[in-house]
Amino acid sequence: MNDLLPDEAERWEAFEEIVRDWLKSYGYRPIRTPVLEPTALFVRGVGEHTDIVEKEMYSFEDRLNGEKLTLRPEGTASCVRAVTEHNMLFSQPQRLYYTGPMFRHERPQKGRYRQFHQVGVEALGFAGPDVDAEHIVMCARLWDDLGLDDVSLEINSLGDAEERARHRAELIAYLQRHEAALDEDGKRRLHTNPLRVLDTKNPALQEIVEAAPKLFDFLGEASLKHFEGVTALLREAVVPYTLNTRLVRGLDYYNRTVFEWTTTRLGAQATICAGGRYDSLVESLGGKSAPACGFGMGIERVMLLWSEGMEEGPLSRPDVYLVHQGEAAERQAFRVAEMLRSAGMSAIFHCGGGSFKSQMKKADGSGASYALIIGEDEVAAQSVTLKALREELPQRQIAVDEIAPVLASQLYGSGQDSDDTQDQQSN
Repeated sequence: MNDLLPDEAERWEAFEEIVRDWLKSYGYRPIRTPVLEPTALFVRGVGEHTDIVEKEMYSFEDRLNGEKLTLRPEGTASCVRAVTEHNMLFSQPQRLYYTGPMFRHERPQKGRYRQFHQVGVEALGFAGPDVDAEHIVMCARLWDDLGLDDVSLEINSLGDAEERARHRAELIAYLQRHEAALDEDGKRRLHTNPLRVLDTKNPALQEIVEAAPKLFDFLGEASLKHFEGVTALLREAVVPYTLNTRLVRGLDYYNRTVFEWTTTRLGAQATICAGGRYDSLVESLGGKSAPACGFGMGIERVMLLWSEGMEEGPLSRPDVYLVHQGEAAERQAFRVAEMLRSAGMSAIFHCGGGSFKSQMKKADGSGASYALIIGEDEVAAQSVTLKALREELPQRQIAVDEIAPVLASQLYGSGQDSDDTQDQQSN
């Protein structure tokens, strides 16, 4: 679990702002759920025999009432629980998103932490392949907005329950014939979650896995039509993809479309975003049957890609730093700083005393564009001295009442106050 120090936290805020704008452009609205839920929610929702539930959840008993609780290991189950509990699908489908910390007890390595953060996107009440394709195309747009390359898409279909049941029986029979060659993980999963055997990274099992029955070959007409509908829209949007018939995902609730976005630049943690359709989850968590699909994006992993090549240091810098000497100057500087903030500018008021020379060093180190200097002479004249810190410009003495529009002109290229200027620029 990691601290985010100011420079990195600023980059996270910049990323989150891009993400919010991107999601709003597709009509998705925010939802926030607790980080703590009843353990049973994840056992039912994620799957009793998944790695998450069996080995990775942070679970405990509430010492006051004995209730079994878990720090959320993923966001979909919590989101569906909230939608069901508040009857949000009563009159219309929902496009929702959330961001926040998730918790899994995994072996820490680059891009994998025990407290990690996700952007989750869920579309509930939509049955057709169009929303599946929308989610994938959305991701492609975000990678483009972030300037990410070396990101590729793999997709598969897990079919419907009956198709998976027929494939499961054939797969178990096949794996039993090779049980002696399976590793301990494969033997453990053989009867509880045999699909996950196909997702093994053990090189010694690759030949067995390649020859195993493929779920895709068991798909019926409806599942194939749905999958073809997804791929047709991806071709329409010119989003390249690879069919990976071994792609199964690690959660039990998926059906039909599943997808992963991967990169070669993060070592073993290749997946940066993944998701798919989960049409049975709403009903299994107590709601009325409703189709749904969604995806989750690992913020830490995307940030590792996005921040490559970024300059070090703070992303945001103040407009002005106020330097002052003497009690009267301090009061005037304090008042001027508030006046500038009211005009929409960022201003640092020097605290802690010190000589003009030491304060000017701090002003320069702050990254501010300008220093405002106030001493006895400025107090007497009800003025400030404006000094450019990043350009070779002469110092100017300006009346206190005029400093806001003058600074706005210097910063934003207009004589108007900065609020009006920024409004015009945004328009």
